[in-house]
Amino acid sequence: MKIIVPMAGMGKRMRPHTLTVPKPLIQVAGKPIVQRLVEDIARVIDEKIDEIAFVIGDFGKETEDKLVAIAQGLGAKGTIHYQHEALGTAHAILCAETALSGKVIVAFADTLFKADFKIETAQHDGIIWVQKIEDPRMFGVVKVNEQNVITDFVEKPQTYVSDLAIIGIYYFKDGEYLKNELQYLIDNNIREKGEYQLTNALENMKQKGSQFSPGKITEWLDCGNKDATVFTNARVLSFNHGESLVSKNIQQTNSVIIEPCYIGDNVVLENAVIGPHVSIGANTRVFNANIKNSIVQNNSIIENCVIANSMVGAFAEIKQNTMDLSVSDYSVYKV
Repeated sequence: MKIIVPMAGMGKRMRPHTLTVPKPLIQVAGKPIVQRLVEDIARVIDEKIDEIAFVIGDFGKETEDKLVAIAQGLGAKGTIHYQHEALGTAHAILCAETALSGKVIVAFADTLFKADFKIETAQHDGIIWVQKIEDPRMFGVVKVNEQNVITDFVEKPQTYVSDLAIIGIYYFKDGEYLKNELQYLIDNNIREKGEYQLTNALENMKQKGSQFSPGKITEWLDCGNKDATVFTNARVLSFNHGESLVSKNIQQTNSVIIEPCYIGDNVVLENAVIGPHVSIGANTRVFNANIKNSIVQNNSIIENCVIANSMVGAFAEIKQNTMDLSVSDYSVYKV
């Protein structure tokens, strides 16, 4: 089994946090989003993962090394591929064409999910992971028949056709077949709104007899913007079922930690109330502060603050009595 992770986007909706860090490497509950994604996939499939192919932009060698290490942590080979121009989902996947053989999972790196069951991939030509949502107008959706086989793919329907939204994770039994269908779109310049879309390739494959089944999940978690990522952080922390994610290597003086929280190594807490649903990265120092439902990255200083529903980047300094923040790396915010 191979996993292809397209993640070359600029992450504009997550700015300012993506000005210094690619969105999939932003940490949620102490781990990069993309690491949690591939670990979640590994838990729900019944196959050994041989390779994880990351499709990126010009993120630099440090980021590439981190991605390779994430793959190696799952016992897989990590490979790096490049998408230099935003030409759509089909084009992004095809950028990793050397990985398009055998069984393949494609997972776009701006979503996390929760599933409490295994998926037996050998029984399917393909699986499209979906989730029921109230308003499907901003998503691609699928329709299914009585046999639970997908009959239609509809991109962002403005009138109701289905409430099963595609979450951005796909399984294909034959990666070579998928590669050929993606290449067909490129060769024939078949675009939707100026871009080459995976849903067009899926429709072609369906018309030729491929049967796709919906893979339903327990919960779909978005990391598309600040508020959604803070919410996702809270949900991921809650999934630990009582297991503490607080490092034993912290300095805590006259402070209270209200679980669930993630607190990394060498964090200093002094006259602080932390939690619930807070993640604090390694080497951060918090003085005279109350933090809840927030993410604070590594090496930051939080002082004389009451903050909630916030994201604070790495190496930032916050010295302001406020409530809702979105502060990038290396920023200073004080009175």
